[in-house]
Amino acid sequence: MKLTKEESLQYHSSDRKGKIEVVPTKPCLTARDLSMAYTPGVAEPCREIHKNVEEVYKYTAKGNLVAVLSNGTAVLGLGDIGPEAGKPVMEGKGVLFKRFADIDVFDIEVNSHDPKEIIRVTQILEPTFGGINLEDIKAPECFEIEETLKATMNIPVFHDDQHGTAIISCAALINAVEVAGKKLDKIRIVVNGAGASAISCCKHYVRAGAKRENIFMFDSKGCITKGRKDLNKYKEEFAQEKGYDSLEEAFKGADVFIGLSVGNVVQKDWVKTMAPNPIIFAMANPDPEITYDDAMSVRQDLIMATGRSDFPNQVNNVLGFPFIFRGALDVRATQINDEMKLAATLALSKLAKEKVPEMVIRAYGGEEFEFGRDYIIPKPFDPRVLWYVAPAVAKAAIETGVAKITEVDWVKYEEELKERLGLSKEIIRVMIHKSQKYPKKVVYPEGEEENIIRAAHTVAQDGIAKPVLLGNEKFIKKEIERIGYDVNEFQIIDPEDCKKCDVYAEAFFRKRQRRGATLWDAKNLIKKTNYYGAMMVELDEADAMISGYTTSYPNTIRPALQCIGVKEGLKIVSGLYIVIAKKETYFFADCTVNINPDSEQLAEIAISAAETVKAFDVVPKIAMLSFSNFGSAPYPESNKVKEAVKIVKTKMPELIIDGEMQADTAVVPEILEKTFPFTNIKGGANVLIFPDLSSANIAYKLMARIGQATVIGPILMGMKKPVHVLQRGASVDDIYNMTAIAVVEAYQNSLKK
Repeated sequence: MKLTKEESLQYHSSDRKGKIEVVPTKPCLTARDLSMAYTPGVAEPCREIHKNVEEVYKYTAKGNLVAVLSNGTAVLGLGDIGPEAGKPVMEGKGVLFKRFADIDVFDIEVNSHDPKEIIRVTQILEPTFGGINLEDIKAPECFEIEETLKATMNIPVFHDDQHGTAIISCAALINAVEVAGKKLDKIRIVVNGAGASAISCCKHYVRAGAKRENIFMFDSKGCITKGRKDLNKYKEEFAQEKGYDSLEEAFKGADVFIGLSVGNVVQKDWVKTMAPNPIIFAMANPDPEITYDDAMSVRQDLIMATGRSDFPNQVNNVLGFPFIFRGALDVRATQINDEMKLAATLALSKLAKEKVPEMVIRAYGGEEFEFGRDYIIPKPFDPRVLWYVAPAVAKAAIETGVAKITEVDWVKYEEELKERLGLSKEIIRVMIHKSQKYPKKVVYPEGEEENIIRAAHTVAQDGIAKPVLLGNEKFIKKEIERIGYDVNEFQIIDPEDCKKCDVYAEAFFRKRQRRGATLWDAKNLIKKTNYYGAMMVELDEADAMISGYTTSYPNTIRPALQCIGVKEGLKIVSGLYIVIAKKETYFFADCTVNINPDSEQLAEIAISAAETVKAFDVVPKIAMLSFSNFGSAPYPESNKVKEAVKIVKTKMPELIIDGEMQADTAVVPEILEKTFPFTNIKGGANVLIFPDLSSANIAYKLMARIGQATVIGPILMGMKKPVHVLQRGASVDDIYNMTAIAVVEAYQNSLKK
């Protein structure tokens, strides 16, 4: 994935600056709310905590709050850039904590190089946080800081740069050794790099069963041996009596190479000299010590991992720290000890050997994974990591006596973890991975717009689609150059100066000649980008069209209907929004097209919505909404909904659908189960069909503005070929997501031909 400097800077600076915000979890709308949140109501929890300090976990957010603390002395591959320059990384770490384990974070940047000052700052913050994640602090100071804090604090302290890579790579090493048919206590390991991560990795490998005498570590001055006088106490732990004169020599007959240094320091010829079934973990980022392609070109029996996502076996710290802290916080552990780290390693090792479920395969675009050379570590976006690693860490904390909560219902805990993750929010990522596997050509009629150009660049770079920009060619090229992209990356077509105009006009005329169109009309209309783009799709010179950034909804739909038309078997098109609430994802239809649909039209909308939702790998459970529940208020408006349900059940009896019902009945499982047990919708509906445009449009906009839901769409349903209409002024992310949806739809249509 290629990112430009300009894209990255815009991402971090657009809208609200940075990547995080603080959101209250209790209402503060009325005078009573204010009295509860602050004075005088806040006095009561204060008194309870004063009587018993452990009550702070009951009455405050401490138990789910972690500090990501850094002095910016070892930031990514940037080195000592200072606390302010390191802040974007710390915010990013907070995003990952929240995204993968629902842990809240305050990032703390400390302006000091003095370990004693950092230690003191951290110690006096203990009342605020449930745990401390030390980040990007250089060695050897980081060792002293973590050791002192662990010994003096009663909350978990974890330096991820040391232990994260150790925990993840050790899981991969355990599995790689098994695949290679070797034994952990017999292998000879060569390590290039002797910083915090390398030393922690080797300690953890020994903890898992490797022999210290079989580990040969190199720093910038060569092999670490006992004869050297320049070693700190941490390097001395891995000093050997006799070493190797060079890294090249050490490779000869080695079973394992661990790279935690810099890129491109290993030669292909060295790999040839390793033992049979060698293991290479080249984890320098973004450029590994040897590239995957170079290493594999000389050893077919090689098992290889890198830190990169574009090759098999990515060693990614995000597989560790969110879930380790999740388990530690949930049993109120006073530390993260070696046993808890090893438990995380073994849980990851075990997970890689489990059969990969359909949800993970779908998330990676249908790619199959099976334990072996190319799959020795779980994928970073495998949601199962949360409920494998967190309970393992929590159990180890209890077993080693560092947990304050010792009684846990593990079945219930796993369900709580799944609820925290919010699996329903993954549906867009599913579509993105699918589109990357089957990229299609997508035409953008508003190719002169900056956000369209940015989105087109991103979808091309990510392999989602092959974009075509329509508009004034000279203007588009100037915009591309102004933004900083390469003009040669884009296909640009100017309908005002195009050889295909006559061909498209004649084809359009043939479709519309008995509906009032003349050839002269057709030749004029085809120069309008929405008509030109729609005809590209109709004549299979593009697979999908995305428009509406600057035009009204009707002005985008009309050309599409005239050029492409409605899907066979349907009479209308309709619109659907994906509404991602805090815990669940819903699909709202029809929010955009049909003002007051009759029963037949409502039935068509429901059927179209069901087909669309299935494309997201979601089982549709459809509620036909009204102001009444199952005949409780028999008026013409509710009767048409009731009739629509009958029509759908006749046409598609396999669908889970019921109604008419009120909105709260549809989404609250308890109401359905207790009051209306006869319905076939169990656990609440996820597809809501509204009885008219007014109610649908109002509902999704209120969810977006007041309900603070994420709203994606509209998705235009019922077209013969994929055409989707953007909201005016859509963001780059909105255009990107809509493109992925259109590409998947185009692929599915191709399977039906």
